[in-house]
Amino acid sequence: MATEASAARFPLLSTGVLLLALWPVAAVEIYTPGTLEALNGTDVRLKCTFSSHHSVGQQTTVSWDFRPQEKSQSESVFYYSYEPYPPQKGRFSGRAVWDGNIAKNDASIMIRNVNPTDNGTFFCQVKNPPDVDGVIGEIQLSVVLKVNFSEIHILAITIGSACTLMIVVVVGVVICRHRRRMRQEKNVEMVETELSEKEPLEKTREETGD
Repeated sequence: MATEASAARFPLLSTGVLLLALWPVAAVEIYTPGTLEALNGTDVRLKCTFSSHHSVGQQTTVSWDFRPQEKSQSESVFYYSYEPYPPQKGRFSGRAVWDGNIAKNDASIMIRNVNPTDNGTFFCQVKNPPDVDGVIGEIQLSVVLKVNFSEIHILAITIGSACTLMIVVVVGVVICRHRRRMRQEKNVEMVETELSEKEPLEKTREETGD
């Protein structure tokens, strides 16, 4: 009887192991801007948001790494596990600060006072057990010494100039109409004054002629 019971349990155990092996591991999806341009000496926010099939909690971790343009080896930038752990040494010590909100699926950080040595690729990785797999988010940062006018800037300037020109035209038309109306009212007033002055004079002449 014991042998038969054990034999009956083994197929169930094998089936459970097979189902566990075949069950797909859920992945965390990472969303980053891809490329980012920042002005030298300013603060830049490295935006990284994510989605997971499970609720975030104390086991959720965030890892930020950086790979300079001139090197192939990455270095740690920031780590989050229930609370932020900013870097204590390295180029980002005192400059990398937490700017996210795990409860809102936001794993962003802020880099203060960026400079050309920060040119490179930043990597954002989020693990939310059992969601531990997924593509690592990347941000290609380019620090420039002066602002380059992009197509958006040119379009904004063009639209702004057109709006300003329209306002000037409208104001000019309103002023011209106001001045024309004032001249017309003045002319009418002069005519009425002349008529009022002529009436007593004509009446006096009529009385004298009589």
